Amino acid sequence: MNQHESVLLALVEGLVSEKDKLSVKEMESLNEKEVLLYVYASEKDISVLIGKKGSTATAIRHLMGVAFSNERCRFNIKFEAY
Repeated sequence: MNQHESVLLALVEGLVSEKDKLSVKEMESLNEKEVLLYVYASEKDISVLIGKKGSTATAIRHLMGVAFSNERCRFNIKFEAY
């Protein structure tokens, strides 16, 4: 697990109830200045991670940007249910 995955996992772990079904994967992006991360969780937990009108998801993306601001990259985080 690379650094991006471990930081994102630490961020979302506290928000989900079924931690055993939670996983984070980094995929290759077509844009070299973009980091593409997928969060996989149960359907109930995905709704919590996205939040009303995407507010929680936006906050998670913002926190990842702040945590890795020295890398000058954009984080694209997708949320998928099992």
